[in-house]
Amino acid sequence: MSLYFDAASILTQPSASIGGSFKSRLYQSQLKSPPAQIYALIIEASKWDVVLKEVVENAGILPLEPKLTPLLSVLLAHDFLLSKKGIAAPAAHPLRLAIERHKNRLKAEFVKARIRRQCASIDQLKASIAQMKRSQGGESSSIAPYVRWVRINNVRTTLDDELRTTFASYKPVSSLRDVASAEGGVYYIDKNVPDLLALPHSVELTSSQAYKGGKIILQDKASCFPAYLLLGDQLDGAWKGDLVDACAAPGNKTTHLASLLCSKAVSNAKIYSMDASQHRSKTLQKMVGVAGADKITKVLPGQDFLALDPLEDRFKSVTALLLDPSCSGSGIVGRDDVPRLTLPTAASGAPASRPGEARGRHKKRKRGPEQQQQQQQLVSTPPDDDALPAEEVKSDIDAERLSKLANLQLRIVEHAFSFPFATRVAYSTCSIHSQENESVVFRALGSEVAKRRGWRILPRDQQCQGMREWKYRGVSAEEDSKGQSDYDGSWSLSEEEREACIRCWPNDEECMGGFFVAGFVREPGVGDDDVNQQNSGQLEEEEDEWEGFSSD
Repeated sequence: MSLYFDAASILTQPSASIGGSFKSRLYQSQLKSPPAQIYALIIEASKWDVVLKEVVENAGILPLEPKLTPLLSVLLAHDFLLSKKGIAAPAAHPLRLAIERHKNRLKAEFVKARIRRQCASIDQLKASIAQMKRSQGGESSSIAPYVRWVRINNVRTTLDDELRTTFASYKPVSSLRDVASAEGGVYYIDKNVPDLLALPHSVELTSSQAYKGGKIILQDKASCFPAYLLLGDQLDGAWKGDLVDACAAPGNKTTHLASLLCSKAVSNAKIYSMDASQHRSKTLQKMVGVAGADKITKVLPGQDFLALDPLEDRFKSVTALLLDPSCSGSGIVGRDDVPRLTLPTAASGAPASRPGEARGRHKKRKRGPEQQQQQQQLVSTPPDDDALPAEEVKSDIDAERLSKLANLQLRIVEHAFSFPFATRVAYSTCSIHSQENESVVFRALGSEVAKRRGWRILPRDQQCQGMREWKYRGVSAEEDSKGQSDYDGSWSLSEEEREACIRCWPNDEECMGGFFVAGFVREPGVGDDDVNQQNSGQLEEEEDEWEGFSSD
């Protein structure tokens, strides 16, 4: 029964109290139930919340069952009515009994809800609810929340193989809008990132053998940019050197690196993947194993990248580093935030079809402020979808915190520049703030280590084709977040440098969250005369690091 209390705890805990995306908060929490089980319950209940609210209210069970809160009633009613295994609690548990005492009424109201919507089956009812949720935003609303990005993992399979098997019954479409408006059964092959598909968000893949076997990975398109920019198109088995994923958990970017290497038959490279958190490192190790990337990936659990000595013998072959450090997460506005459910109210009582039923003897319980807030009509959101508007997120990040994050990000980039044989670095954030993005690029290019070792930005015309053709580039020094400036006068990129930066904007026609990527390169041999200088022992005392939001 802890499953339902744990799910309610996650849904009612203020996001600001711990930070991070829905998944990151869930997997970092110390709850009794498995995170995956909690996640599945919340996501599935969020798809049915409108009907479950109606069923619970019309059944009139809340005034009769003091132990049930509106949120618990929706979670329990979902498993009672829709889960094959039923309520995950002992038969004699008070909350299970509170639902099952009214099982006939609940089932009857569920049937009525289906008939009212003229649906012949539960599948039709589910599709009807999904369509209704989409239409609530109007035709001009963003299509971003209704696309599910699926990356093909070339370590275990190929795009052609998956189109012949997992997606054999699906039909190709020519645009993302076609995907967003479909109920299922279609796919769109992305034009920017190899082996990436967009599917309707209603498509459930987590129970498929391809997902369980690591053949397909659910990963936002923007999150695929860094690895692709780092390795580029022209591998063809000729890649030289090892790679480092410096801030790797939960592991999507590490496994993408492995997939790209395998797609080009590169067998001589090793990936060092690490995360400073021991807890997140467990997720990283598991994901690397499921993806089959453990043969070429060495996970360093609990390893702080800034504590690495670039001159260690094991890193002498490292030629490329991927950096996706902690950030404000201000770009995560349509991905992976806590679903908000439409909840029933206790005042609704029994259905109007039974006006003579005595209900007056049951006193209506008073609701505290938190419960009253829960009972508001909140639009339910799918697992990777609607969170706070970018403006709201931005207002919650104060200047001091942004400055600390930017300083930490800069130190990570500079540390990567100090790896003696590194020639390529990809830097990314899921932030919309120029202070964490273009400003960090400007400061990194002007750093002593960059000048001494010959680091420069990777120009747009030298980027891989998909990134070169991406239309959104870096902002100028006078603009940020589509017209909302936070420019402090400390940085200014040239037009070539700005064009080299890659931007993604939240809630637009590209169906992605806010994201930033930039690549750095240097010619081998430049600055190598100083590689024996002590590069890691002169770091300032490390600032307090905020975990920020996960981008995967």
